Amino acid sequence: MDYSFDFEKIYNEYWEKLTAFSLKMTQDEHLAQNVVQDVFIDLWERKGDINIISVESYLFRAVKNQIFKNYRNEKFDKTILEDKFEDYVIENFTTIESDLTDKIFALLDELPKKRKEILLMNKLQDMNIDQIATELDLSKQTVKNQISSALKQLRHGLKEFAFLLM
Repeated sequence: MDYSFDFEKIYNEYWEKLTAFSLKMTQDEHLAQNVVQDVFIDLWERKGDINIISVESYLFRAVKNQIFKNYRNEKFDKTILEDKFEDYVIENFTTIESDLTDKIFALLDELPKKRKEILLMNKLQDMNIDQIATELDLSKQTVKNQISSALKQLRHGLKEFAFLLM
């Protein structure tokens, strides 16, 4: 792919999505814009040195990594960003590449029935742990454990897409 020819197209197609993603993860408009700017500068500077299979996946991973880099020297709980990233992936499921979408659906189908139900209630129906526990007559700890196990199982199954979930 000739990135110098496609750079303007890539920038115009993704800058808004990447800025929204970055803002959702950082909750800081200035930082979000700087992160996206840094990613595009890096892409331009490395255009001849990198081989990108999926531009969208590459860019979202780069933004996520740049955010982590900005917080590296601060005391910061990275699990907060990881959770926001997972929420973003779920909320923007329809815009994710079809290969990844197909893989996620296949992995969801492999989850035990109750674990899948709990995960979908939490991530897609936006129910909190207390609500799920009440609805399914389970302890809060069981719900937490099931969500954690489901996400762990999905991450393991998505190793080929690991650059998105790092």
